Parts: sequence; structure tokens; C-alpha cells
Amino acid sequence: MSPANPSQDTDIWRNQPHTAVSSGAHVPFVAAHRSPDPAIEIIDPSFARYRLFSAGVEQLASGMRWAEGPVYVGDHRALLFSDIPNNRILRFDEISGHTSVFRAPSQFANGLCRDRQGRLLACEHLGRRVTRTEHDGRISVLADRFEGKRLNSPNDIVCGVDGSIWFTDPVFGISGHWEGEPATPELGQNVYRIDGQTGALSVVVNDLQGPNGLAFSPDQSHLYVVESRAKPHRLVWRYRVSPSGTLTDKALLIDAQGPGALDGIKVDVDGNIWCGWGSDGSVGADLEALDGVRVFNPEGQAIGHIHLPERCANLAFGGPQRNRLYMASSHSLYALFVNTQGAVAY
Repeated sequence: MSPANPSQDTDIWRNQPHTAVSSGAHVPFVAAHRSPDPAIEIIDPSFARYRLFSAGVEQLASGMRWAEGPVYVGDHRALLFSDIPNNRILRFDEISGHTSVFRAPSQFANGLCRDRQGRLLACEHLGRRVTRTEHDGRISVLADRFEGKRLNSPNDIVCGVDGSIWFTDPVFGISGHWEGEPATPELGQNVYRIDGQTGALSVVVNDLQGPNGLAFSPDQSHLYVVESRAKPHRLVWRYRVSPSGTLTDKALLIDAQGPGALDGIKVDVDGNIWCGWGSDGSVGADLEALDGVRVFNPEGQAIGHIHLPERCANLAFGGPQRNRLYMASSHSLYALFVNTQGAVAY
């Protein structure tokens, strides 16, 4: 593994000055003035229980170029999220409502999560690596090569209850200068697991086109993985997680069945899958109808949709009760209180 560069990577959790975060388009937004918020669509009656009658979609910040990878940091009452093209991680303070720069440069960080000890894990496109921020601010590299070959551009990441770390590795960050630097892939587009005890890196999925978002079921018996370049439609696959950390019983859970584009995903305590949603770029796609968050029940049936004025790339449950849905959406960060809680994720 390549050593981290302390001169570029050292930072702290707190005491970051509140700075202007605008480096992209500001998206106009007007909050709903009626209840229930018409942006919350009930596709199936079973979704009605998750809508809070008097809660509406809020825009918390705007001015990013491509917001991604949010993770809630409960002990700081804050949300960290990536602004990939601007090469930075931002911090939304839940108490003050301010958004500030947490880390810049971020090595074009994308997906973020925390491990069992509360340390920040980051998928970094530029370094083509997964890193961990230690409690003193030092950066440790957890993975940057597999069998001597460089990773592509780690994209999204989750941590298991046993301390294992799982991440997807598509080529998006090495396909141009927008989210990293151009490079020739040395490996396939895999899903990897870092063993929580030994740190050993292994491939657990190797047959998906553009593996992207991933999340565990509430009891962590299953792993869901988005195949974001599947044809003709984007897909979510379900795998059974064995005690040894291998994946078996691959089964199709969700088919976008049209121009809908799946990205990051999260799961609530009832097992529903909340998916960042937008267009796959098909000519004639109805962007206004697609942009937002599509919610599926554990059987893969669409039950609800949260309409946003921008495509949602990724999301996270947060707040002291884990009932505030944060949505990192293109140029902006949105939030909505819902009548459920995010499944505990590390």
C-alpha cells in the first residue's frame, strides 16, 4: 500500500472555520407551503405510514458541483458529504445550520462512512484508495492495490458489524478530469471486502457493470449492490452474507424498468431500500418525474418517491433519532424528516 501524505491529508474533526462553500450552481428552491408536501408521492398505500403529515423537503445548502457520499456524525451533530469535482468534503452543522469545508483537498473523495470505532472511512478517486481518518487526524491507507495492481476509483462504502469494510470499485474516477484523473484500469470493476481482523482484501463480486451504491439489510444477513451500468435498465442485486464474509445466492431485487438511474442506497429499520434516483441519460426521459429518491420495500416493489428539483446521487439517515433523511443531490443538500429510522450502519 502507498503511504499517506501527512502534509496533504492531516485534518481535525472540529473547529473548521465556516467558509463560503459556493463553487457551483445555486439551485432555486421554494419549500412547500401546504401539508402534506406534494413532493412526497405515495406510489403504494404502504408508504403512507412513512410520510409525516407536517414535514416537508428542505434545502440545507446549495452551490456544490456534484454532491455525494453523505455520512452522519452523531457525536458532532453534523453531516459530512463530498463535493467531488471541487475536491473537498463539506460539513453541515445540524445545530447552527452552517455548511463549511471539512477537508480540502479531499483526493476527490466520494463515498464516506464510519467504522465501529467512529473513524471516518473515505473512498478516494485521486489516490485510487480507501482511507481511514484516525482520531488524531492522521490518514491511514486501508486499500489501494489488489494482487499488486492499482484499484480503479473506490466509489461507495459500508462497514459490517464485525468490523469488515465493503466497497465498490468502478472506473468513474479514472474516466476523465471531472472526478479524478484519467488512467487505464488495471483491474476489473469489483466489489471488495476488507477483513475486520486481518485487513486482508478480497473480491466478493466480479460480474457487475459499474458496481455503485451498496447497503446491508437491517440484520446484515444480506448485501444489496447497485449495478449502475446494467443494460437495458439499472439493477439492484441481493446477496446472502455468509459467516465467513463470502456472498452467495445472488438474486435480482430491483429493476429500474425504464430510464430511472439508481446510485447510492440506504436501508431503514423495516428493510425498505431508499435509492438515489434520476435519469440514465436516455433521450426523452422525464427528468422532473425521475429526479429525487425512489423507495422500495424489501421485496423490491416501488412504494414511494420524494421529488427533488435535482438528481439525488446518495443519501443518509441522520439526526439524534436517525429519522432525518439527508439527500446529496447534484448541486444541493436536501433533508426530510420521515416516520422511520435508518438501520444502524457503521
